[in-house]
Amino acid sequence: MSAVLAQGMRKTYGDKAALDGVDLDVAEGTVYGLLGPNGAGKTTAVRILTTLLRASGGRAEVAGFDVAAQPRQVRRSIGLVGQHAAVDELLTGRQNLELFGRLYHLGPAAARARAAELLDRFGLEHTGPAKEYSGGMRRRLDLAAGMILAPPVLFLDEPTTGLDPRSRAEIWRAVRDLVAGGTTVLLTTQYLEEADQLADRISVIDAGRVVAEGTPDELKSKLGGDRLDVVIHDPARVAQAAAVIGSVVKGPVEVDRDTRHVSAPVSGPMSGPMSGPMSGPVSGPVGGLASEPGSGRVQVLTEVLAALAAAGIEAEDVALRRPTLDEVFLNLTDAGGDAE
Repeated sequence: MSAVLAQGMRKTYGDKAALDGVDLDVAEGTVYGLLGPNGAGKTTAVRILTTLLRASGGRAEVAGFDVAAQPRQVRRSIGLVGQHAAVDELLTGRQNLELFGRLYHLGPAAARARAAELLDRFGLEHTGPAKEYSGGMRRRLDLAAGMILAPPVLFLDEPTTGLDPRSRAEIWRAVRDLVAGGTTVLLTTQYLEEADQLADRISVIDAGRVVAEGTPDELKSKLGGDRLDVVIHDPARVAQAAAVIGSVVKGPVEVDRDTRHVSAPVSGPMSGPMSGPMSGPVSGPVGGLASEPGSGRVQVLTEVLAALAAAGIEAEDVALRRPTLDEVFLNLTDAGGDAE
């Protein structure tokens, strides 16, 4: 059963389409990422799915309930953590959670018990007011508030915006724990690393349309498989190195003269002992690589390095890698647009 299902979801404002026929299918117990630039329609989609906004067309279901026809049942089945903190900074974490429990119509004893459970689960034992919390603690408190009724579906709208790397990692751990407990999470984000780390599947949205959908690996494969990155020691020989590399890989070569970086596609999936990046200074023929068992990409790497060495070109660094979601994102979307 799908936890979230949208078919042809549309939202228009006059003659402007904020959403233009969006389809989503989110499996239960997974993290689904909505990825896109500002103004793409991510927040609009979340507002419709959480009954805060009425769609102009199409249909959507959340937890088996029709968003338009059964909004009350949908609201009982979801949690929502928006872009801005919803906690009262003058109250402690415990008082905030007890307040949310009462707003959800829990009795005093049940609200206290649920608050204690969530404080322990999210590591929020701090007894001072929320204004003393770090950014990461506030967002964890937001997550805890969204889980008061243990909803089967949780919507997170850019939950780590503005947080430092440590705080972001804390939120990621909390999200993984929620999913391990059976919660389905629909996550909007502009952080490519976040989507790569958390999402089982991703929809890339641009200008109100889904322009790509799949697992992170499937999206990366759309850019043509693995890539070879080489940093050339001598800036004056970057162009010559690009020509040498291009003659071996038989594909388009990208050059960044400022960083002395040459990049080219390498056919064949990453597999075997070379499944991770391999980098290091190279100034002559590579002997060890040729003996590695493996695919055509290893052979291409060996041939590139041998060709560079034969031309007397020193490679300062070399790596084989998968395309990144950053590259997928830039390839698929127009990075412009107004804020949502």
